[in-house]
Amino acid sequence: MQSEQTVRFLKKGAIWAFIVLELVFFSVAGHFLSLSEGAFMDLDNMLLLLKQSAPIGIIALGMTVIMINGNIDLSVGAIFAFSAVILLDSMTWAVFAGLGDWVIPVSWGLALLTGTILGAINGLIVWKTGVDAFIVTLGAMLGYRGLVFMYNGEQPTSELNWTLVDFAEAQFLGLHTATWFLLGCTLVLWLLMTRTVHGRNAYAIGDNREAAVNAGIRVGPHMMKNFMLIGFLSALSAVVFYSESGSVNPNDGSLYELWAITAVVLGGTKLAGGSGSVISTLGGVIAIQLLRKGLGYIGSDTETVNLVIGLILIAVLYLDRQLNRKGKEELRI
Repeated sequence: MQSEQTVRFLKKGAIWAFIVLELVFFSVAGHFLSLSEGAFMDLDNMLLLLKQSAPIGIIALGMTVIMINGNIDLSVGAIFAFSAVILLDSMTWAVFAGLGDWVIPVSWGLALLTGTILGAINGLIVWKTGVDAFIVTLGAMLGYRGLVFMYNGEQPTSELNWTLVDFAEAQFLGLHTATWFLLGCTLVLWLLMTRTVHGRNAYAIGDNREAAVNAGIRVGPHMMKNFMLIGFLSALSAVVFYSESGSVNPNDGSLYELWAITAVVLGGTKLAGGSGSVISTLGGVIAIQLLRKGLGYIGSDTETVNLVIGLILIAVLYLDRQLNRKGKEELRI
């Protein structure tokens, strides 16, 4: 029992210890290697880091729920891009010409509805066909990305609404709008996973799907709801990001699924399902952003950043496997 509690503590606390280690390392290394005169742990720098974490972070929170459920979604980047196209393009539709700034909530709603519908399609196929979610969402990733290119060719979709930009760039209590969205989503999903029947069922299905069916849990509809949730969050991520930037390219969101999965795994969620934490995923997102920002701060190029994060991910997966194997062996004894 004590060993099991130790393993749980290591899984939940390791990511935050790693973040502290990153802050110390880049602060010290930056003193000798950085060309910038500003300190790495400067308050404005850290607040900007949180803001930059929001797009991937919001998606990663939804990916946590999906992976706890024993599934995975590779189409989130394409859903992100398609929802962004709908968000910006709908602001120029003639039917909404007389709405003025009231077109903003309408366009937000259309973008969020788009993401939710695309997620529902994924969930319905997984439910009704029994095909593995990896295969279904891999196909959806290609199909939805194709829709983005079909919608507007290879041209960017642009529409800059200054009221929307002002909202996106606003700060409250020192935190940017995007950061508040990230923290709000974290709180809501934490409550969902820890305080509701839906959350308990997600863990049960991910841990043992057959036992969950025997317990009377409607697995298919449950999984479909979670795919709708991650579709909604992918669209929300696009809404948060493109409200400020105002221009989306057809290839935007590429590799977002891999960054999100990396953040979730770094946060301790098992690839096999049944175990994970939304709060730890937030830590994983911050850890990745710190690595990217910190390595850039000391002069590393993009290739080095990707190599380091890839090696860390492999190390985390290996450690997770060893901890789980040790736990299983002790249970047999």
